[in-house]
Amino acid sequence: MSKEKVVLAYSGGLDTSVILKWLIEEGYEVIAYIADVGQEEDFEAAREKALKVGASKVYVEDLKEEFVADYIFPAFKSQAVYEGRYLLGTSVARPIIAKRQIEIAEAEQAQYVSHGATGKGNDQVRFELSYYALNPDIKVLAPWKMDSFLNRFEGRNDMLNYADQHGIPVTATRKKPYSEDDNLLHISHEAGVLEDPNAICAEDVYSRTSSPDQWPDTPELIEMTFKDGIPVEVKNTQDGTVKTGALALFQYLNELGTKHGIGRLDMVENRFVGIKSRGVYETPGGAILHNAHRDLEGLTMDREVMKIRDMLSLKVAELIYNGFWFAPEFDLLMTTMDKAQDNVTGTVTVQLYKGSAYPVARKSPTALYDPVQSSMDEEGGYDQKDAEGFIRINSVRLKNNTSIRGAAMVKPAGKSKAA
Repeated sequence: MSKEKVVLAYSGGLDTSVILKWLIEEGYEVIAYIADVGQEEDFEAAREKALKVGASKVYVEDLKEEFVADYIFPAFKSQAVYEGRYLLGTSVARPIIAKRQIEIAEAEQAQYVSHGATGKGNDQVRFELSYYALNPDIKVLAPWKMDSFLNRFEGRNDMLNYADQHGIPVTATRKKPYSEDDNLLHISHEAGVLEDPNAICAEDVYSRTSSPDQWPDTPELIEMTFKDGIPVEVKNTQDGTVKTGALALFQYLNELGTKHGIGRLDMVENRFVGIKSRGVYETPGGAILHNAHRDLEGLTMDREVMKIRDMLSLKVAELIYNGFWFAPEFDLLMTTMDKAQDNVTGTVTVQLYKGSAYPVARKSPTALYDPVQSSMDEEGGYDQKDAEGFIRINSVRLKNNTSIRGAAMVKPAGKSKAA
């Protein structure tokens, strides 16, 4: 009798290596799937490791180009920022990983998919909602929510001991048990001493951005060109480097952001499951892209369109964070976001200097900015006397409210208590 197949989203780290071995012990045939979304990883070594642990087959899928073009750029085009700060580095990567995992499961005729996300985090939701949206009949094995797994592994130390017993090499140690997620957009650092929100993150935790004492003392200027809200070219005005194409362009932004220490974030956020968590994030290229794109919108986007878009951006960020990338409401919102970007075309000059990406100039063939209307030194394009009637009309409501407040303050005639 053949064993039931499960496709495991495998990173090569502690959790998924232990889960791979444990699933085999539970009687499953495990197919390991490694998604290359730009993380720093020796994929050949990870493949060999998965086979050594016992995987029957290993898929290593290069998803970088698709990740940038179809996930990162649409999210940033929408100005999706979670809780006003987080650029959704982990969240944006999960749907593309889940999508390819379901495709492999269908190709392999596997009844199950599995992941190593914990039962307290967001990733379990992101993976599983994506699985079910893409294949309603798929069965999910989530070890961190299964009694047989939880009874054996109460925490990271149990997993490290298990790895030692079975000769599974892992990078996590008892001294530095950080949980890290690395991809082309960012790297996150959680767990260990970082679970104390009042503990200052040690400098050696950061790995995608240079330390402050390494930041260059000379600013660097780049020109970012957008077409309908999507970056199409980056030019370094100092050395003449030009990058086009989604992947090459974004990789170059990462290189520059890393050099100048751009994109660090240390925050406490609200997980979808209702738990607060502390995360330290590094998003070098994403921070540059975010600032440049937002700046160009100021030049090219209609005021009322921007107001509506900004309200909807909050919902887009929430849906991405909570794992609803493949939901019908997300499709609806992204169609609206595409329309909002029809006029967002042009070039932004950004100064990169000591941890900041600061837009200093911008131009666009579709600019809504009129220098004659805006000038304090020129007449024309706008009759300043019109402002008098405009102000009078807008003051009617304020005057009415003032009258009501004034009447309420007048006390009715009558005897005083002293009388």
